[in-house]
Amino acid sequence: MKLSIIIVNYNTYTLTKQTIESIIQKEHPFQYEILLVDNASSDGSIEKLQEEFNELISMRILQVFINKANLGFAKANNIGIRIAQGKYILLLNSDTVVNEDCLESCISQMDKDTNIGALGCKVMLPDGKLDHACKRGFPTPKASLYYLLKLYKKDPLKYGQYDALYLNEDEVGEVDCLMGAFMLIPKNVLNKIGLLDEDFFMYGEDIDLCYKIKEGGYKILYYPKAQIIHYKGGSSKKKRTKVIYDFHKAMWIFYKKHYYKEYNFAITCLVYIGIWTKYLFEILKNALK
Repeated sequence: MKLSIIIVNYNTYTLTKQTIESIIQKEHPFQYEILLVDNASSDGSIEKLQEEFNELISMRILQVFINKANLGFAKANNIGIRIAQGKYILLLNSDTVVNEDCLESCISQMDKDTNIGALGCKVMLPDGKLDHACKRGFPTPKASLYYLLKLYKKDPLKYGQYDALYLNEDEVGEVDCLMGAFMLIPKNVLNKIGLLDEDFFMYGEDIDLCYKIKEGGYKILYYPKAQIIHYKGGSSKKKRTKVIYDFHKAMWIFYKKHYYKEYNFAITCLVYIGIWTKYLFEILKNALK
């Protein structure tokens, strides 16, 4: 088995169906499996998906695993990773469309270089713009401050570490981290460095995993010769309060895990205040939508 594709579904029938169809509509020159992990969907989506792809399930191309509760993105992916039989593991969001030859191109690149610990493709939004999260730097206090103050607009090369603006969006190159919407990882790398940190319920687990991969001596490659489209969960502009909370909590978990010992108490206080002030601002902004 060459590739194991892990997709987490949570109340997204139409989007998940679209994602799976974008994979299976083309014959691939390698064996693959799709591991669909459902996080206790309440909208009947997993039952409809099982019915829709019954033939794939009977052929064992698609396997479905249903959790009794919403365990979060990291824990659900780990369920799939532990079962996966592929040489490579692809973490793929349920709100994506895989473009022509994307998988073949990425696997071919991985086969050429055994020092790649994770590979991410170019991720486009439906409006044709780049989803900047597909190539980025680690959120150090300095990089995060530059990003918050939008100094990257003044000098992208000097202040654009957060979005890795030193690397053109069409240029192959090494970055600090990728996004969990599309992350291709050799199974043996995960066996060595460990799985996703389940302290992250949603958001941040992809950055944390990339941090561990780089610590393990591997490189993180941004590979824009392959592309996907990312629909980001649908068209709703209003976010749930819990989603906003999980995002900011993830920022604080990451800081405590990787930077707490590196910076003094004053910096830590400023980071803490900055994260939760931003959280309150986002809650207010969301309420006014």
